[in-house]
Amino acid sequence: MTQRNTQQRRYYIIEQIALNGEVSVEQLSAELNTSEVTIRKDLNILENEGKLLRRYGGAIRLPSHTTEQLVSQYKQAIAKLASQLIKNNSRIIIDSGNTTSALIPMLTEKKNLLVMTNSLKIANQLLTLEPEPTLLMPGGTWDPTSESFQGKIAEQVLECYDFDQLFIGADGLDLAHGTTSFHELLTLSQAMANNAHQVIVMLEADKIGRKIPNIELTWDKIDILITDDRLDKTIQKQITKCGVQLLCATLQESEDI
Repeated sequence: MTQRNTQQRRYYIIEQIALNGEVSVEQLSAELNTSEVTIRKDLNILENEGKLLRRYGGAIRLPSHTTEQLVSQYKQAIAKLASQLIKNNSRIIIDSGNTTSALIPMLTEKKNLLVMTNSLKIANQLLTLEPEPTLLMPGGTWDPTSESFQGKIAEQVLECYDFDQLFIGADGLDLAHGTTSFHELLTLSQAMANNAHQVIVMLEADKIGRKIPNIELTWDKIDILITDDRLDKTIQKQITKCGVQLLCATLQESEDI
């Protein structure tokens, strides 16, 4: 197949997802005569647009409305549990992501917060809170794939501050190594972890065990992992053996919001 432009490529990907329910990066790269890096970028952007769901090595069709509701409820439960770790007068970082953004509405009772985020979406959410926290943004280069600021400038700004906590999501978690990401820009996340006294990862249970090539935060950088109660007991033991505090949220917690 001759190489196609961006719009044609993404239309083809959506068409294949609709027909087959799933696609692989390797398959699309061959069929579209383009690099796997380009295909991964296409899949990330299409996921951000709500047109598919990324999975290791490719993507799948979006789940049914019922499944989406359940996923949303688990994000809310994880966010509720995470919010309980935040004290008044705290200085925190909230990384970009759907699970971390679910944390923002839970901060309405917190006073005198200083919050840094690299996400415009989260920044706008924070400005709706009452009381309104002090908002910091690191600047840097805008990355449309993650919808966040990245790069050396952002990392240098982070180094000027000292934070109590970092709240960060992940695309997956490799039980042998730590959190993983489809995104290849990892250094800002690592800089965030280096400049926070406590690193808290927020991650749904169905993402645990995903092996994605890009290791984001190794176990020694993570203090607390907040997930949900679908996590198998054996895997829970594996995680705690890595020296990480494990908290499992229940759907009851989201219902209590």
